[in-house]
Amino acid sequence: MRPIAEPGGNAVRGIREQGLAVFRGIPYAAPPVGELRWQPARPHPGWAGTVRDAEHFGPSAPQPYAPAPDPVLGRHGEPPFSEDCLTLNVWTPGLEGKRPVLVWIHGGGFLSGSGSLPYYAGDTFARDGDFVVVTINYRLGALGYLYTGAETGNYWFTDQLMALRWVHENIAAFGGDPGQVTVAGQSGGAFSTAALACHPEAAPLFRRMILQSPPFGLELPDRAGALARTEQQLRAAGVDSIDELRELPPERLIASLPEMAGPFMRFGHWPTPYLPVLDDATVRRHPAEALADVTDKDILIGWTADEATFGFAFHPMYAAITEEQALTRFTETFGERAEDAYTAYAAARPDARPADLLIQLIGDDLFRVPAVNLADVRAGRGRPVWAYQFDYRTPAHDGRLGTPHCLDLPFTFDNPGNWSNSPFLAGVEFGDLADTMHSAWINFIRTGDPHLPDWTPSTLPDRTIMRFDTKSGVSGDPVPFR
Repeated sequence: MRPIAEPGGNAVRGIREQGLAVFRGIPYAAPPVGELRWQPARPHPGWAGTVRDAEHFGPSAPQPYAPAPDPVLGRHGEPPFSEDCLTLNVWTPGLEGKRPVLVWIHGGGFLSGSGSLPYYAGDTFARDGDFVVVTINYRLGALGYLYTGAETGNYWFTDQLMALRWVHENIAAFGGDPGQVTVAGQSGGAFSTAALACHPEAAPLFRRMILQSPPFGLELPDRAGALARTEQQLRAAGVDSIDELRELPPERLIASLPEMAGPFMRFGHWPTPYLPVLDDATVRRHPAEALADVTDKDILIGWTADEATFGFAFHPMYAAITEEQALTRFTETFGERAEDAYTAYAAARPDARPADLLIQLIGDDLFRVPAVNLADVRAGRGRPVWAYQFDYRTPAHDGRLGTPHCLDLPFTFDNPGNWSNSPFLAGVEFGDLADTMHSAWINFIRTGDPHLPDWTPSTLPDRTIMRFDTKSGVSGDPVPFR
């Protein structure tokens, strides 16, 4: 018999899969279409009096879709796509009881991804941890991040806040405890998680957070800077106003992405045509700064050793750059100390090309260094975090990727079978490392402590950073190269 839950008086009928009750495609907000495009998320009107089928995933948010998968991750979003995308999915061992809850927010450079991707299926955490797991869709690209000049500029944020409210109000109907919620995410999803933790309406809705590769090195535009990007979007789409832009189908907005992105591409920086905006309403301060003041959250944060090989290892622009070209980018970070910094990076890996050193710097600037700095600042204020670096190197592509962005995900979810179409996992052996990380995440979600030998919250003057590899252990400092 198919399970039926009644969140908020709106009955949904799920299915049973390998001992779990699974509910897919549950609307958590009104469809952001028509006049509601570029408006804050609004409550869904519900469907009282009927039982809604929740067997199938809802459509993903509109996003770019290439005919051929990329050589690293493969794909990060599959059709169908629709603006009517504000749905969530629930995996639960049972509808009775009060289990810890994990809410997963996918990443994707603010452009791609979906809560329905098999990468992020909640079955392993629900089954192994006895959790209720929720994954969400939210608006992406221009539809979620374009600033229209309104007081509230981050529509993606309003979606996620609405989803958290839905969880708080309804998760008990799925056997979950609204007082034991952990929000976790990777990359853009980790950035989102941090932003939620710093907002007065969202913060009380969860108590723990997991930040996997948060891009805290991003420079966020203020309202004026965001409006400059909006003007570029109007030009790229060939219209003169937001009202005209609102009339265009999502496909037209996505087709204009190359023209939109061009002016914001910078040598030696991760391309980000759309960004959150400091709007004084939803994202008031940079999360990397604001998170230092958060006092009521258990935090686990980490990064991969070679984050930027994900986007740059096969980029033709960076294939044969010279030391002089690399130094121009080093100068942006280190100023007068650029040559000394370059020498230090080169000494750590004598066989590295200038491109390799530059790619390492990109990852350090965007991910590793701001995460370490946050851990240090919190430690100095008596609010330490659990910090890790993922060091396992993939043998794919003859080892060229090292330990790229996203490589820790199949280990923390412990679901390698769901990543069979991802090229960067060719030859990867999961074994004990996946078991160790998956168990640590489960322990943290349940207790606030990963329960691994020697891993303690990072303090000063001696940092404590767990280095995950085939032989894991604690280190005081992450290093640019092994």
